[in-house]
Amino acid sequence: MAKDLYHEHVREALIVDGWSITHDPYYLDLDDRAPMEIDLGAEKLLCAERGTEQILVEVKSFINRSLTYDFHQAYGQFRIYRRGVAKVAPELILFMAIPEDAYIELQTRPFYMELIAEEDIKLLVFNPLTKRISSWIH
Repeated sequence: MAKDLYHEHVREALIVDGWSITHDPYYLDLDDRAPMEIDLGAEKLLCAERGTEQILVEVKSFINRSLTYDFHQAYGQFRIYRRGVAKVAPELILFMAIPEDAYIELQTRPFYMELIAEEDIKLLVFNPLTKRISSWIH
């Protein structure tokens, strides 16, 4: 499947930040059939570790003209992924990686910021130009 537009940007940003990429993509084995590949359309999960800390990162590009549409897609997929991760690998923490400009725009929308806080959505905010992590929101 195709990788998200910013997949390699986030991968590089994690490595620069001291993370080792352990899985690209990360597969969830939720039943006796084939494992679920978390690569639905244009997103990927990366698995990274630093010391004893392990995370999964869902990369979202937020490149459509509608922030609302992008957020709804990301939010729904994130909840499904988090539920699957909780079942098979509860020690892993799931983050949603989003570009800085999308995060700045989300901050102007109180409803979405409340939803992010209430749902405990952990964000990795990155700069696509510098390929660096701007902030971790958790």
